[in-house]
Amino acid sequence: MADFEIAFNRTMKSEGGYVLHTVPGDRGGMTYAGISRKYNPDWDGWACIDSGEYESPELMDSVRSFYYDWYWRRIGGSDIDSQPIANVLFDFSVNSGVRTAVRLAQQVLGVPADGVIGSQTIGAINSVDSDGFVSHYALAKVARYAAIVNRDRSQNKFLLGWVNRTLRDLESA
Repeated sequence: MADFEIAFNRTMKSEGGYVLHTVPGDRGGMTYAGISRKYNPDWDGWACIDSGEYESPELMDSVRSFYYDWYWRRIGGSDIDSQPIANVLFDFSVNSGVRTAVRLAQQVLGVPADGVIGSQTIGAINSVDSDGFVSHYALAKVARYAAIVNRDRSQNKFLLGWVNRTLRDLESA
């Protein structure tokens, strides 16, 4: 079984750690530890941030719980046997959304691509060669990033970061 803590710590490095920032042109707007205020306005961690408690244990727990509940559980991370597969699926879910990440994984696996993790998808994930999946998933992610930029040139400034994030997945798989 894959370990949430390993996947979470890897993704936190890609998300820039426990930092509050706004990147011009980023559709998510203000983020803390990669959590978008625009898309997650009701996240309980904003209360700590708004009161200036950027390093409180309560805030750190809130970040971890957010990623566990909204991403790890929804990708079935604890049911995945391969840590490298769980790592890349979790990270791409955080980067692109769960449905998108799962749908892309399903396409790579050759199972119906509905964007929902179920027993058929988990079974396919657990029966595939881990290195092969990670490589094919990386190529599919890069193709998706290229399509985003081809559709909307304003997103071009993020392409290198997205590709580098994908390459880091290949290095540590």
